[in-house]
Amino acid sequence: MRRGTGGRRRTIAAARAGLFAATCMIVGMTLVPHAVQAQSLPGCTATTLQDPERQVLDCGNGLVIDKEAAASLTSQTPQSSLELGSDAVLIEVSPRDSFQVLTPHAIATVRGTVFAVDTQEGVTSVFVVKGKVEVTRRDGSDPVLLGPGDGVDVREGEPLTVRQWPQPRVVQLLARFGR
Repeated sequence: MRRGTGGRRRTIAAARAGLFAATCMIVGMTLVPHAVQAQSLPGCTATTLQDPERQVLDCGNGLVIDKEAAASLTSQTPQSSLELGSDAVLIEVSPRDSFQVLTPHAIATVRGTVFAVDTQEGVTSVFVVKGKVEVTRRDGSDPVLLGPGDGVDVREGEPLTVRQWPQPRVVQLLARFGR
């Protein structure tokens, strides 16, 4: 009876994967492709939720950030702004002077509202559940004001057009946050 080399190949592959992960940690890369990243922001507490997989960051003072598992967030002062690099967040913010979400394409500025921001390659989409959100391009031009049910897609070279989003699009976006 011949013994296969499949087990040995798996062992070598696992060792290589472990070495690659260790190298990534040494050079500061994050390697968590399909799991909720244990990401938190200064002053926020994180809770991991399932169905769908996501993380809720409670930053106090009425700021709650519900982020998709793969969403990348950074902030030195989450009480005033955060930077969204990819995927989507649903934000609940109590009334305050100002709060901003910055993406590669847009800036969403709010005062007491619930809204979602989704950034993908080439486009940032902003949708307001309740309250009001002003959306501008990163250069500050072309501001538009969104109210409940309104959304805008920010793409380079296209005008900012406020639209009432169709129910299927709203349902699809909010389902990403278990709502």
